[in-house]
Amino acid sequence: MFIQIALGSVLLFVSIMIAGASFWLMEVSLVRMRPWLIRPPHRPKLMLMLCIAAVWILAQMTAGVWVWALTLMALDVFETLELSVYFALVAFTTLGFGDVLLPVEWRLLGGMAAANGLLNIGLVTALLVEALRQIRLQQIAVADDDT
Repeated sequence: MFIQIALGSVLLFVSIMIAGASFWLMEVSLVRMRPWLIRPPHRPKLMLMLCIAAVWILAQMTAGVWVWALTLMALDVFETLELSVYFALVAFTTLGFGDVLLPVEWRLLGGMAAANGLLNIGLVTALLVEALRQIRLQQIAVADDDT
């Protein structure tokens, strides 16, 4: 039990660090793009940034799923990589079909993967909304200064 909790905690930490690094890179990118983002036309750029952020978040979530899947594979929990990725994705998204289960000696990892996914989904939602809000506020501020 303690090994599962320790391993799950390490995987949670690694996944959160991946998310943190990803968000840092996104913020650096947004700061560099600020001069372009605040020039009109605003709405198409906001829509483009939403699409880019969604793809970026998908990539970051995919990295988290792969961390879990590769760990499950390394532990010989599943026979194939496809099964490991499938379980990690279903657990990470908290879908939990139940058609593939962890062995009893590793079942705590399933709950921890689900908690990790739920935490990541909450974080990316909050950060996406805040990033788009900041872009829009800067666009409005520049537009007000021009008038």
